[in-house]
Order: sequence, then C-alpha cells, then structure tokens
Amino acid sequence: QVQLVESGGGLVQPGGSLRLSCAASGSIFSINAMAWYRQAPGKQRELVAAITSGGSTNYADSVKGRFTISRDNAKNTVYLQINSLKPEDTAVYYCNAQIGSASRAGVGDYWGQGTQVTVSS
Repeated sequence: QVQLVESGGGLVQPGGSLRLSCAASGSIFSINAMAWYRQAPGKQRELVAAITSGGSTNYADSVKGRFTISRDNAKNTVYLQINSLKPEDTAVYYCNAQIGSASRAGVGDYWGQGTQVTVSS
C-alpha cells in the first residue's frame, strides 16, 4: 500500500517561512512527477508547484519567486519551501505523486492527507 505523508504546516505570521515535506512509502518501484496543490476555503484545489523525476520544475504565477519545490529521490520525498508568506497563501496543502508500485498495475495517482498552512498576524 503506497502512502504519502505530509508534514510541516502550521500557523505563521505574514512574511514568514515554512518548509513542507511529503514522504512516499510502500512497495515503490518508481516515482515520476511530484507536486504540491492547495485548497483554500470555498475555492477549488489548485496546482502550486510540480517537479519531474529529472528535476524540472514549474510554478503557479502567484507563488513564483516565493515558493521552491525540490525532491530527494533517495528518500522518496518532495519538499516545498515557502517564503514571504501572505494571508492569501492560507490553505490546506496537498502532496501528489505519480507512483509505480507493487500495489497496482501501471502508474498510480496518489494524494496525501493534507497539511494546514495558516498565515495570520
């Protein structure tokens, strides 16, 4: 059974920083793209940042220059460094990954349980 477990969320003041982590576990053969999404109250889930297995990245325009996605393939972990936080960054942040495993044929689309980020003074 493949699982994604996020950590690192919390309450932070505007201008502050956080580092989110998401570790994949289970009988994993390979991990392709990994990504972070977020969902604010009353809004649709949106892509924040993504990274390929080779390290290519892309970001939502709203977070460019403030957020950095990275991954450690040896640890099956993806990170999101969030700087210069704004109140509008408040949301539940979800990890997503495309994983080949012994749990199913082909590549599966997996989600973490989410971690709350609240930006408030």
